[in-house]
Amino acid sequence: MMWIVTTSDEPKTHDVVVIGGGQSGLAAARTLLDAGLTPVLLEATDQATGSWPRYYDSLTLFSPARYSSLPGMAFPGDPHRYPHRDEVVDYLTRYSRDLARRGVEIRTGARVVSVEPDGQAGEEGFTVRLANGTALNAPGVIAATGSFDNPHLPRFEGQAGFAGEILHAATYINPELYAGKRIVVVGAGNSAVQIAYELAEIATVTLATREPIRFLNQRPLGKDVHFWFSVTGFDRLPARLVSAPPTGPVLDEGVYRQALLNGRVDRRPMFTRLDGDAVVWAAGHRERVDVVLPATGYRPHLDYLHGLGALDDSGHPRHDRGLSTTHPGLGFLGLEWQRNPASNSLRGVGRDARYLVGKLKSHLSARRHRTAA
Repeated sequence: MMWIVTTSDEPKTHDVVVIGGGQSGLAAARTLLDAGLTPVLLEATDQATGSWPRYYDSLTLFSPARYSSLPGMAFPGDPHRYPHRDEVVDYLTRYSRDLARRGVEIRTGARVVSVEPDGQAGEEGFTVRLANGTALNAPGVIAATGSFDNPHLPRFEGQAGFAGEILHAATYINPELYAGKRIVVVGAGNSAVQIAYELAEIATVTLATREPIRFLNQRPLGKDVHFWFSVTGFDRLPARLVSAPPTGPVLDEGVYRQALLNGRVDRRPMFTRLDGDAVVWAAGHRERVDVVLPATGYRPHLDYLHGLGALDDSGHPRHDRGLSTTHPGLGFLGLEWQRNPASNSLRGVGRDARYLVGKLKSHLSARRHRTAA
């Protein structure tokens, strides 16, 4: 289903086009509205909830509800609980409806295929082209499409001849299809450990990692770790002062560590190659497996910006704390370590939105003055 929310039948002029209707795009739209700017939000799917409905069934937030709110709307219920995926979907649905009531135009089923300079000589601005042929012009664009639609799937030696299945964690929903299977989960992060733990109920599971898994106590001294992140200021540390680890620690109250200790899930060094229907382990042992499931993260999903020249050769945006370094008026939101460790999370994206919108508003004001002069 496609729905479009507008406040009238008359064409609207937009200050900023927000691309992506997940947590980052919604936070951007609310912050733009609060700053007196007129946004239009474009979402490719049929609901402005981003990728949350497609995450695996058992997913819960790593942060308590009290630390998981977007600007202007608290996450409901017990502030100390860890909300489930479906609760987040409900929260984002209500958030988008509230934006619509406040006059934000939200278009779903609106897939962006390209962003181009608007072509007006002497002016800075953008033309945003949609798959249905529609084009929108605006002086500002915020790219907030996240990364879920661009999973990072590493290449394994022998992959072409592998007789089993290779499935990225993005495709994993629940363990039902994997009963009795021999599965190797690749990765050492939260998702890898959670999925392996869940699958181990009905399958034989190994975690294959390049380094030992690092755990972080979820509730030191009886309080959630995000409380300590908040009071110590860790969540606000500038990214340039903190070295982003290749894989973050696994938040755990002891359940996952115990599963590794008692053998429910075993952890081994990364296999060296795939061979027919088997993996070959580092010691040379060959073992038949049914499924290799990489939980190896994601990359920014920004293919619609390739023609603009705003990305580097690897597809990552050229930016400084979310502001494009190649195109004034272009911003990014929801990138990992965009400004600090919390940048791509529900708890941190609001702060990044305020910073980015403040900078874009200054740029748009200066642009209007130049035009009027």
